[in-house]
Amino acid sequence: MPAEQARPSVVLVHGAFADGSDWSKVIPLLQAKGVQVVAVQNPLSSLDDDVAVTKRTIDTQTGKVVLVGHSWGGTVITQAGDHPKVSALVYVAAFAPDVGQSTGELGKGFPTPSGLAHIKPDTAGWVKLTQEGMSRHFAQDLPQAVTEVMAATQSPIHAGTFSQKLTTAAWKVKPSWYLLTESDRMVPPEQQRAMARTINAKLSVVDSSHVPQQSQPSRVVDVIMEALLSLK
Repeated sequence: MPAEQARPSVVLVHGAFADGSDWSKVIPLLQAKGVQVVAVQNPLSSLDDDVAVTKRTIDTQTGKVVLVGHSWGGTVITQAGDHPKVSALVYVAAFAPDVGQSTGELGKGFPTPSGLAHIKPDTAGWVKLTQEGMSRHFAQDLPQAVTEVMAATQSPIHAGTFSQKLTTAAWKVKPSWYLLTESDRMVPPEQQRAMARTINAKLSVVDSSHVPQQSQPSRVVDVIMEALLSLK
């Protein structure tokens, strides 16, 4: 296989209330560095569904993979990261459950984040963020005009995903990095720090909302590049 084809790549996994375009500011910065990068489009219908889509994306990569997850995407990469092509994990304000644990369990013992009060269900069991939730709690460091578009284009997530338990935890056997968001109103910083400690991740901190990939993409890229360079 030609060396060019076998070079490492980055696979980006979005979280709830978003889609692959959530990485639209990170992708060009990585591409400018010559990095092969692709964003997953998760259906957010179940853990199994999201893991299956993520693994299909990993399958298409020809070399080693740095698997990056934001928020709910952290749960997805924890399960999908057992793929043999995955060599490193990067968590961005992300959940990192253990085997037999669900995402919803991780918040026990930590302050209830203000953003949770703005998650609204529909009659079919799917949940979305309100406009206020998006602008004041999910992405409070972005302009109102931007958060209005984010609210209008968000992908809902099925509420049942948060109670689904993991059957594997890739962070147990693969090196991990964690970017903690200090002004997060969706996943408490204290909880993020505890998760990073549990998975023995190399920790970086940024003063941002829950979406540093939108408000401070260069900081996200710095962490991804550190993980990518560790593969060489």
